[in-house]
Amino acid sequence: MPRVLILNGPNLNRLGQREPDVYGRVTLAEIERMCRAHGATHGIEIDTLQSNHEGALIDAIHGAAETADGILLNAGAYTHTSVALHDAIASVPLPVIEVHLSNVHAREAFRHHSCIAPAVLGQIAGFGAASYLLALDALRLHWESQSA
Repeated sequence: MPRVLILNGPNLNRLGQREPDVYGRVTLAEIERMCRAHGATHGIEIDTLQSNHEGALIDAIHGAAETADGILLNAGAYTHTSVALHDAIASVPLPVIEVHLSNVHAREAFRHHSCIAPAVLGQIAGFGAASYLLALDALRLHWESQSA
């Protein structure tokens, strides 16, 4: 059974309370439950981690090289600032999909640039909590295309 690590960065522990007009009212725990259920439907095991600390996210990416078959990463604000996360992603032989709840390209100009985008397989943004499910589907389709 393939395993996916879903990593969530700073402030995502505040989902459901934080700017609900931008991020919705769904909590991170609800998103994680949705992902586990969706993964089970498709034979994918889900591990999750949220951290407000860049180093913890980097350590999790490094560790995933030994324990996971892919990563979904919502790096939060680190998306736009972290060369270190880019380098961590580039250092592991795993497909990584960048995930965002909101459409970052329709928001403030500083959110239009992703430091991690050059190192990931692709991006899914703007579909709220469904962005995670779409990313799981994209990862599954990627694996299928690699084995065909």
